[in-house]
Amino acid sequence: MNCKITRNAAKVLKLELDKAENEGKKLRVVITHAHGDHAHYGLDLDTPKENDTVVSTDKEIDVILANDQPLLNGVKIDYLYFPEEGFVITNPSQGNHGDH
Repeated sequence: MNCKITRNAAKVLKLELDKAENEGKKLRVVITHAHGDHAHYGLDLDTPKENDTVVSTDKEIDVILANDQPLLNGVKIDYLYFPEEGFVITNPSQGNHGDH
């Protein structure tokens, strides 16, 4: 399992993870909706469960991915400021290059 976080996303995520109420939590990528050969993704703060893999990234942020969700392997987390500000999660390795 692997995950990539862009520099913009890492800056925003670290601000959230550094809050006192989030101490001990890690970033979790979830599938909010799956159909066919691709999925739509979301983010949450959580602690690892039995069926999870914790992936270390080059941005010093650990990400929780559920082992039983193959569409999570290879996700990319970005943060865009234009045309709308917010997170964009895709999985180019699974052929998912953005929501439709």
